[in-house]
Amino acid sequence: MLPAIFGLSGPVLTADERAFFQDADPAGYILFGRNVESREQLRELTDSLRDLHGRDRLLISIDQEGGRVARMKPPVWVPYPAGEAFDRLYDVAPASAIEAARANAQALGIDLAEAGISVDCLPLLDVRQPGAHDVIGDRALGKEPQRVAALGRATLDGLARAGVMGVIKHMPGHGRAMADSHKELPTVTAGEDELAADLAPFQALSGAAIGMTGHIRFTAWDADLPATLSPFVIEEVIRRRIGFDGLLLTDDLDMAALEGTVPERAARAQAAGCDIALNCWARMPDMIGIAQSLAPMSAQTAARLDRALAPTAAAAVPRDVALQAELFARRDTLLALA
Repeated sequence: MLPAIFGLSGPVLTADERAFFQDADPAGYILFGRNVESREQLRELTDSLRDLHGRDRLLISIDQEGGRVARMKPPVWVPYPAGEAFDRLYDVAPASAIEAARANAQALGIDLAEAGISVDCLPLLDVRQPGAHDVIGDRALGKEPQRVAALGRATLDGLARAGVMGVIKHMPGHGRAMADSHKELPTVTAGEDELAADLAPFQALSGAAIGMTGHIRFTAWDADLPATLSPFVIEEVIRRRIGFDGLLLTDDLDMAALEGTVPERAARAQAAGCDIALNCWARMPDMIGIAQSLAPMSAQTAARLDRALAPTAAAAVPRDVALQAELFARRDTLLALA
């Protein structure tokens, strides 16, 4: 199995994609708005991916956070709130905010499980910092590490109740970035003492099955390389200090924060210690290059992947409309307190 996650170009597999994916056998896939049209179409697409590999449990992921980051949109799917909504409620009633986040994530997970999606790139455990770039902004669960961890844990729990695995991101923390890593490389010059707050939510949830790096340079840890490409950040900070032993994905390798060709970035990320290279944009030359540049999946990565997928549903799960309505009502009643 190739230690990569690839994007798809449209709402159905093309003949070229089908042939390439069958040959390359990637660890999984990531879906975007271009892949999503209707409930029926999306389920057929994910079924076709499972059929392609003959694997009942397959890593099919999406960025369905709520707020401005949502690939499954109205009018087919209901909108979900951004993380800031639960942060506001936490100011008034912490226990209610935790329950609202859990109910919201379970309702969201029901939509994903119906579509045959097994992994959601949520929750963000980035601690929001005043004056930082708005690329995180209202997506964050708060400015205080304990709050972020509590709401993040509830989100993971809610998704899991629906048979969907969450992804803690963006390790070791995107909250201080003064630039958008989609467009340029952010450099964080905070010292070790300050960065302890950024690590705290990840440490609290270090037992999560899947995590994602951030393309950010932390001068306290590596003056030259962003976290995704830094052996020191991955091995010393993420694996040892945070204590994360789950499946570690890169953030999207197409982002302008990284230098070199996409296949070169993938190889460097793998050499630095990332388990899986994430490539979102379905450009066939890049995907072929990644397949040629990556070493085979290690036994350790394969074990982490198996552990991550074991609790997920083996196929698309019929939506429990009544339960989902009950979860929406519970969430909205609690959010109204704020």
